[in-house]
Amino acid sequence: MVRERFKLLFRVLPWALTGAVFAAVAVMLGAFGLPETVPLGQLACFLAAFVLAQNLLVQQDVRGHRISFNLADIPLVLALFYLPPYWVIVVRLLSSALFYGGRYFRTSVGPLKSLFNIGLSPFGAGLSAAFVQLIGIGSANDPLTWLVIVGAVVFAGLATTVLISALMLVLNGWSSVVRAWSGFTVTLAGPIMAACVGLIFLILLEATPWAWIPIIFLLLTIVALAASYMKLRRQRHILNELNNFTQLVADSVRSNRLIDATLGRLREILAAESATVWVPADGRYPEIRLASSVDDKGLTDLDPIPEALQREVISAKAPLLITPKTGSAEHRGVLAAAGVRNAMLVPLHSGDDVYGCLSVADRIGGEMSHFLPVDLQLLETVAAHVSIAVDNSRLVDQLRYDAYHDPLTGLPSRRRSLEALQEALSITVPGEVVALMMFDVDALHEFNDALGHEAGDTILVEFARRLKEHAPPASFLGRIDSDEFILQTRLASTDAALETARRLRAAVHGPFEVGGVAVSLSAAAGVVTHPDFAADADELLKRADAATRQAKNAADGVQLYHSGLESESLRRIGLAADLRRALDRGQLEVHFQPKVRLDSGAVLGAEALVRWPHPTFGPVAPEEFIPIAGSTGQLGQLTEMVLDEALRLSAEWAGDDGPLPMAVNLSPRTLADADFPDKVAAFLERHGVPADRLTFEITEDDVVSGEPRLTPALDRLHEMGVRLSVDDFGTGYSSLAYLRRLPVQEIKIDLRFVQGMATDADDRAIVEAVLGLARHFAIDVVAEGIEAHQTVEQLRELHCEAGQGYYFSRPLPADRFAAWLDNQPGGQGRTRLRVV
Repeated sequence: MVRERFKLLFRVLPWALTGAVFAAVAVMLGAFGLPETVPLGQLACFLAAFVLAQNLLVQQDVRGHRISFNLADIPLVLALFYLPPYWVIVVRLLSSALFYGGRYFRTSVGPLKSLFNIGLSPFGAGLSAAFVQLIGIGSANDPLTWLVIVGAVVFAGLATTVLISALMLVLNGWSSVVRAWSGFTVTLAGPIMAACVGLIFLILLEATPWAWIPIIFLLLTIVALAASYMKLRRQRHILNELNNFTQLVADSVRSNRLIDATLGRLREILAAESATVWVPADGRYPEIRLASSVDDKGLTDLDPIPEALQREVISAKAPLLITPKTGSAEHRGVLAAAGVRNAMLVPLHSGDDVYGCLSVADRIGGEMSHFLPVDLQLLETVAAHVSIAVDNSRLVDQLRYDAYHDPLTGLPSRRRSLEALQEALSITVPGEVVALMMFDVDALHEFNDALGHEAGDTILVEFARRLKEHAPPASFLGRIDSDEFILQTRLASTDAALETARRLRAAVHGPFEVGGVAVSLSAAAGVVTHPDFAADADELLKRADAATRQAKNAADGVQLYHSGLESESLRRIGLAADLRRALDRGQLEVHFQPKVRLDSGAVLGAEALVRWPHPTFGPVAPEEFIPIAGSTGQLGQLTEMVLDEALRLSAEWAGDDGPLPMAVNLSPRTLADADFPDKVAAFLERHGVPADRLTFEITEDDVVSGEPRLTPALDRLHEMGVRLSVDDFGTGYSSLAYLRRLPVQEIKIDLRFVQGMATDADDRAIVEAVLGLARHFAIDVVAEGIEAHQTVEQLRELHCEAGQGYYFSRPLPADRFAAWLDNQPGGQGRTRLRVV
């Protein structure tokens, strides 16, 4: 109740102050009294002079404030000298009523501002007249007369400034008064200048009545020049604000504070009480509704603009300016119902599409201030910059979303599934187990071969839909491989988990049509529970995988994990012992795959890849033995072997431009070694290879997860001149913040996006977005996994600089790679690939 009374009081006070001004004018008229004569000719001349002078407005921006002074003080000086005080007030009242009344009907100025100004002008004139009457004046040539008249004008200016400050205090608070008085000296300069000009005109008119002819000509010339100057300054101010805003947008994109920074600055530029960006939910993108207001330090979702108006702007793809004088009556009614006086709304574009709305509400200044068409033009220009930046941010969000979700089924990816599983294991609930079920879709490869990959995709989507439909409440589902799905939930026991897996397998089983052909869905299911059979997420997933492989041979297609399924673990133990012997005897090989410049065909360098031809098991995949090396402490020796061989051959294969650039893969475990940079320096010196010819590749996941502890080593390598490349970019966090903080010179787009861009518009858009981000940060880009000429052509169209893949060459042993180099046009160190 008290708050409502205060609100009512602050609504009434401005009108009460306006009424007090008019009452003071009436008191002064009564005090001076009506003169016996009515000089109609003089009154008509002065009325016209006042109206003309008020229309000749001079403005200047000082300390962030626009200081406005009209030339009405010039005829006021003459009126104080020639007219009785009563007529000075009357003619000033009539002229201000004509001027501000016409302005009210022509523009969007509110009634309070118009009435206050109508009363303020005769109030100031009355104070000036009283000042002159009190002190007295002599002839026009008397310096004392000059001082008195100038003093009268200044005194009236002081008094009217106090009244304006009182109104601002009521409407906008004490801070607005402080800002206004900070430019008071400049404000005071206007009346003094006008009074001096008026005295000059007075002296000229006393000398000859015909002086009014050059006086009018001089006034019009000065005002025309001043108007032209002010227009130029205004344009320069707007350009400066736009330049600063553009820079702010760029900086905020890099710091991930786009909306926070731009909304606050936009509100300041347009002197608005609030600024809002609204983007409705669209597919994978959630709704965004964030507002910056003068009353809140941060962003909130308290949007004063009615959603109906925002939807109309998005639908019509056209801006809206709504004030008491502009916009339709319906729009003004909707705005008034929301308690908003005036607003501007503009659409946010992404190409030809509109995906959101940017709006500002209630110009600071209360009922006396409203937005103008020029403000709407400025907001549209600002919205164009914000649209591009927000659109880029949405592309980055898309990369991040794709890193955690399967694009086909929309289910979480392997990475997100592991995180969710680890989160579930960290919470212990008495009487419950964490059950993990893995489903391997049967015969997917056969379906792909017989019906095509589109049919296979349809089968996977249908399987995911059925699994989601019949899953227990609060279950987590993910797709961790091409034909493998997991379901994680909490159940009462291991037996309950086994029974649930059987029920789910039966529920997803059954025929459906694909392209007019009936196919039957079925899957093998492996089950493992925590804490019975595993301690962490990785172990749980591995044991579920082992159970699933065994389930393919089970009668009911379901297998519970048990210790007898540990053959894979035994293999790993054997490989660990064999790997140590292979390293000691030099039985591992280093193969090389070229990196090629796509526009010219020049070989830019090679990537060194370790291979293990096992005497018993045959070729062992790096994905299998490198984790073994890491877990058994052999990774450092393995990395040094690859690095030593790569740098030796880099020097041996030197061309005209120096040693062949080499790239070597690193793990976070290696970078965590504080002595590793010194070892790298020793290898470089031993083989005589410049540091900038060596590139270390580290996967995006490893960069993000190990960033704090890896930064010192990366910084030291960067200071040495060694380059850093982020491998598999686009599959992980894709965070701009890491690209800014770490000394990254190159990113490698993950092969899944590159290989899919020829047939999948989303993959092509992701590749294009990564290239745009890389150009913004001046980072080189290598496209991995190029296998077709069509992919090369598309990458060239997108101005991708370099590529790598089977299209150019498979990884080759050193002797075959040397022969491959020699067979390229230009030989070693020159262009080695024919441009197709």
